[in-house]
Amino acid sequence: MKIAITTGAGSGIGRSAAQHLAGDGWTVVAAGRRVAPLHETIASLAGGDRGHLAVPTDVADAADVEALFAAAISEFGRVDLLFNNAGVGAPPVPFDELSVDDWQQVVDINLTGSFLCARAAFAQMKKQDPTGGRIINNGSISAQTPRPNSAPYTATKHAIAGLTKSISLDGRNFDIACGQLDIGNAGTEMVERMTTGIPQADGSIKAEATMDVEETGRAVAYMASLPLDANVLTMTVMANRMPLVGRG
Repeated sequence: MKIAITTGAGSGIGRSAAQHLAGDGWTVVAAGRRVAPLHETIASLAGGDRGHLAVPTDVADAADVEALFAAAISEFGRVDLLFNNAGVGAPPVPFDELSVDDWQQVVDINLTGSFLCARAAFAQMKKQDPTGGRIINNGSISAQTPRPNSAPYTATKHAIAGLTKSISLDGRNFDIACGQLDIGNAGTEMVERMTTGIPQADGSIKAEATMDVEETGRAVAYMASLPLDANVLTMTVMANRMPLVGRG
């Protein structure tokens, strides 16, 4: 039995990842702040309620993260995969108008939350028998290139790139692989506004192309399918016609 914990699993990318992992035979522990969507995710998985687990979790809360991993280990005995997906953005206001509270919320969830989950996964993977496992961090294309008025999100996603490389290095001797998935314009509720027009770097407002969110789940499942002596350190999956690397 292969055990995968997916955060932010109640909708969008997290739900797609859970569905594709379950379809590949993984047993999924679905984590997120909203209880009802988590159970909707579980019901949508291959096998439904048979074997999978929903654990309400605020990844920014260290006690919640500890309880998440305790529940997974109590139920299944090990953790083979963590998809560190939970994340939020701040209001897209001019940099000098950004509130400290909005900045801190993004840092707490996107960065500290990812650290807390990765730390718990690392500790379990290091001591379980057989040892090892895989951590996949959701980096976003904002780990490469910012959007206007996105400093908190962009800063945390750049930090995720450093976290990914550090975990990858530190995990080598324990068969712990760590990689990063940078996603661009997956068709979720969060990006619906992109189809009607969002600010561009040149000050214009333009609609942007999106892609089916299922491609993100497929990408996670591929990364998860590799043996632990192989690793995708970084992968970018994006809408082909979105404005990045000079096209759009």
